[in-house]
Amino acid sequence: MTLAQAWIRAAALAACVLPAQAAGMPGAPDTRIPVAPEARLGKLENGLSYYIRKNAQPEQRLELRLVVKAGSMQEDEDQLGLAHFTEHMAFNGSRHFRKNELISWLQSIGVKFGADLNAYTSFNETVYLLPLPTGDKENVEKGFQVLEDWAHGLSLREDDIDAERGVVLEESRLGKGPDQRMGRVLLPRLLNGSRYAERLPIGKDEVLRSFKPEALRRFYHDWYRPDLMAVIVVGDIEPDEAERLIARHFGGLKNPAQPRERLEVPLVAQGKSGVLLATDPEASSNTLALCYPTQLRKPPQTHGEYREQLLQLLFLGVLGERLAGRTGGAAPPFVEPDTGFSQLVGDYVNFQLAATPGQDGAAVTLAALVQEVERLRRFGINAQELERFKKIYLGQMERADAERDKAWSAGYAQGFVAHFLHREPLAGAAYQLKLTAGLFPGITLEEVNQTARRILDPSQARLLIYTGGEGKPAPSAAQLLAALETAQNEQVAAQEARLLPASLMAARPSGGRIVSERVNPVLGTTELVLGNGVTVVLRPSDFQNDEVLLGASRFGGQSLYGDDDFRNAYYASPLTMSMGMGEFAEQDIPKILAGQNAAINFNIDELAERIDGSSSRRDIESMLQLLYLSMRQPRMDQDRFHAFVAAQKESLANLHLDLNSYIFQQMNAVLFHDHPRALQHTPQDMDRLKLERAHAIFQERMGNAQGFTFYLVGSFDTEQVKPLLASYLGALPVQALPEQARDRGVRPARGVIKRELRKGSEEQGIVLLSFRGEAPYSIAARTALEALVEVLNIRINEVLREQQSLIYSGYASGWLDERPYQNYGMVFYLPCAPGNADKVMAAIAAEARKLQERGPEAADLEKVKANWRIGNRQQLRDNGYWLNQLMAARMEKIDPELFLHFEARIDALNVADLREAARRYLDPANHVELVLKPEKTAGQ
Repeated sequence: MTLAQAWIRAAALAACVLPAQAAGMPGAPDTRIPVAPEARLGKLENGLSYYIRKNAQPEQRLELRLVVKAGSMQEDEDQLGLAHFTEHMAFNGSRHFRKNELISWLQSIGVKFGADLNAYTSFNETVYLLPLPTGDKENVEKGFQVLEDWAHGLSLREDDIDAERGVVLEESRLGKGPDQRMGRVLLPRLLNGSRYAERLPIGKDEVLRSFKPEALRRFYHDWYRPDLMAVIVVGDIEPDEAERLIARHFGGLKNPAQPRERLEVPLVAQGKSGVLLATDPEASSNTLALCYPTQLRKPPQTHGEYREQLLQLLFLGVLGERLAGRTGGAAPPFVEPDTGFSQLVGDYVNFQLAATPGQDGAAVTLAALVQEVERLRRFGINAQELERFKKIYLGQMERADAERDKAWSAGYAQGFVAHFLHREPLAGAAYQLKLTAGLFPGITLEEVNQTARRILDPSQARLLIYTGGEGKPAPSAAQLLAALETAQNEQVAAQEARLLPASLMAARPSGGRIVSERVNPVLGTTELVLGNGVTVVLRPSDFQNDEVLLGASRFGGQSLYGDDDFRNAYYASPLTMSMGMGEFAEQDIPKILAGQNAAINFNIDELAERIDGSSSRRDIESMLQLLYLSMRQPRMDQDRFHAFVAAQKESLANLHLDLNSYIFQQMNAVLFHDHPRALQHTPQDMDRLKLERAHAIFQERMGNAQGFTFYLVGSFDTEQVKPLLASYLGALPVQALPEQARDRGVRPARGVIKRELRKGSEEQGIVLLSFRGEAPYSIAARTALEALVEVLNIRINEVLREQQSLIYSGYASGWLDERPYQNYGMVFYLPCAPGNADKVMAAIAAEARKLQERGPEAADLEKVKANWRIGNRQQLRDNGYWLNQLMAARMEKIDPELFLHFEARIDALNVADLREAARRYLDPANHVELVLKPEKTAGQ
């Protein structure tokens, strides 16, 4: 996704509140973009702003936000990092909640710390996120009390502050590494020596270790005040009730008698062009960026300003498409191109062109990027491109409008946050669609091209930035400047306009028919059997207004291919999909489908094959055409094959330098005795990939519908889709082929294995524990293991983070599988200071012993159940969940109605079940311990 695409999606999110219909749009250029009547905006006498919206999705859920216009830019010299530290202290004691009591209470009502309850601090703001179930009104009242305490009731006790220092320092430590080291070089220049470069939100370690509690209290007193705050309430609540609660909890807040002035710090644009090189031997990727001058982004407030934004979006979409087209040759000059306006800090942005250099180096990459810029600047975009991107953007807005009453409350809340902080418009999807549809016909090709020429003006001061690591020689500043000058003066031709058909297929396949039909009234499904033997299960729903999902799966996968061939199977699907289908190259397909919402994806994993598709209601046939052509007419393109290999090599080249990738790779190597099926792929592996063989495997496994049951879930009419399904799916070939996955005999090592690894130069440590083995499979046993994992994550947060300050974040994960043999796995990933690795392992071992001896605390198990109940009720209103559950039931040959009774399984879980699971799966005599520490220096 290009930055331009990301921008329009972000704009749609920020403007997602419904308006009334506007008469006479688009209107005069100075017509103000309105705020939707469904959004209630107000301000208390003390200056506190509030935003309220009643919303039904998800049901019985409320999203609360406290937004404070204070971040690291408001810190004094003795407070560097204390804006962020204050955010941490919001969870460490307040007027109505003792330390850890808040998190414990929220977990007891089903709110998970980190995943649901969270906060963040940036340069100019701090935002607290609090989702609440509304089934109990007392929870709502208490939730507003939490926000009030955050606003002016934090305890900030000295002992609590000292206890939290270790956690914040751990967070700071996690951010150290090659990116941070290169950032020290980049940021002062990129931010042009401004205060922003000196006020990174994480702060400075020396301040975090030694600051006086009074400095933290001073920050809280100075900046947490009502005239700098907003309270946001979205969800299952009456607006009048929300307004009453806001007034009661926040109306009494007072501003300081002499409030400090909150200064807006400008970010001055670069005065002259230059080159900035930042390399690091541990960097795992290389990037080249051409950055245009910094500018202050002003969200549109009028129709005229919105029109200017559309002009930019149109040319940016075309430029992104053209750059993507340069990645398809046999030796592409770059991979993963990205272009658009990139946010730097606050409201400041700059236009950037960025890419990962190809095999010929950064100078060739720069030349290719600039050639496309010059082509667009000199000749502009063409009429076909303009109309295509008008269709694309209108299609995106139509889909947002169609789902406006099914949008989740968190999206509306984020839109309110953006309005308070950045003045993003709150017109809503319907207004935005109508305004855009009214403006697009009047937007001419010349206007768009004038906008492009203005933004891409080569006379502006531009900054060339190269970051990279080992594996490729870094370019010199002189080489890059020479490549830039040569490319700007090179002769380029106008983009060729190609005439493409209006659809992927001229006619539907013929011959398909429905031979039987069966209805399941409990599940609401209709099962069709087609003339070729293919089974299709339909489950219409009202969960979304315009979402249709398709899926199919069967056993087989890479396991059917030997150790010398499985990589061809691994890459068969992504490679084949990158080459296109039928008569169309991959880059032609989105052009033909411009404005439509239809996608298909194929995957061949270790044990199974899977097909996934999605579309809007009106584009179901296009989705089926993508499916049909992919299965019947996959293309083979030698140039695309070489481009695919080059891109994969680039992504794999320095992956071993990433500490997380490295330690998991080492874990697999130790566990599975360096078995090739368990190891991460390397660039050398890509040299063994064979186009003809990978293509043949795709045709063998995906060109044959034998054993697939297709599922269609979503907002469709059953009678209307039947002829389409019969025509396309009924025309798929069905031939005998092996369907069952093979057990290749890959088994984990047994016993206790301990390894110390050395990697990197920073004080970075990782403890990775793995418990693997055979165990009997059942749904009840799997549920108990998953509950055990959730309890362990609660304990990791409470013990390792809150009590002992050993980590900032870490997690446990686990699974119980039936194939290829009945087996379990549990993994603990715990980043920590290298010197604390033994303490971390001891703490985990102690928690495991407690669970094995006594089981979990009943309260912890109830927290897990509460969160699962909320999650389950939300999932039962989700098309993807229904699709996956129905498919899994068919694959596993279990009762398809079983997932409807998940809450009964939750209720049946008890402490003894988890104690037994801990004894079975946390075997102290059978696990692997890896501890990663930095490499020893010569001095050591």
